[in-house]
Amino acid sequence: MKFLNGLSKPTLIGLLVDLLTIYFNDKNSSKLRELVAVYLAGYEPLQEKLGYNGYRQVADTGKVEYCEVKPKNTQKKKDKLDGGGSFNDYTPERLEEDIRNNPTVLACGYVNGKLLYIIAFTFECIKSKMENLLKRRFGEEMRRRRGEYLRSASFSFRDYRDCRTLKVVYAYENIEDYREYIAKDLYKFLEKHLSQS
Repeated sequence: MKFLNGLSKPTLIGLLVDLLTIYFNDKNSSKLRELVAVYLAGYEPLQEKLGYNGYRQVADTGKVEYCEVKPKNTQKKKDKLDGGGSFNDYTPERLEEDIRNNPTVLACGYVNGKLLYIIAFTFECIKSKMENLLKRRFGEEMRRRRGEYLRSASFSFRDYRDCRTLKVVYAYENIEDYREYIAKDLYKFLEKHLSQS
């Protein structure tokens, strides 16, 4: 603490910016990217390591609504953001829980740690995609042995673009600066949203 007290305000700001940049770009941890999305979408964070990332209470019904954040960060133009995400170590049991709770999925896109978009939709929009991936891995009955998982159940913008609950929570106003980092169909969608805002 003594060290920090001796630093000037510009030095402290520079230190904080450097620290945030490192963590926003960390390939092994997306916690900071998830927290930003949770707060911007109006949820409270959940601290558990496994499970949903956030929640909020719906005023008129009193029900709890959960959110699941799926952030993607790219540093290369060839690894384009496609509005997608991935459920890791996915199981038929987790699918049942997601169907029951129907969490809001927050698909986020970052380039070099800079947030470009947050797109929200309910899980029901990708339910059939997740079911098909599990059936491909475990068979039609989706029976699995203990310790077996679908390592990565991925989706993209194409899987939910026609969903009735789809909405843009956030879009960077100068998104054209990052056009080369974003898949064409997603870029057109975001560009249209920004032109109508």
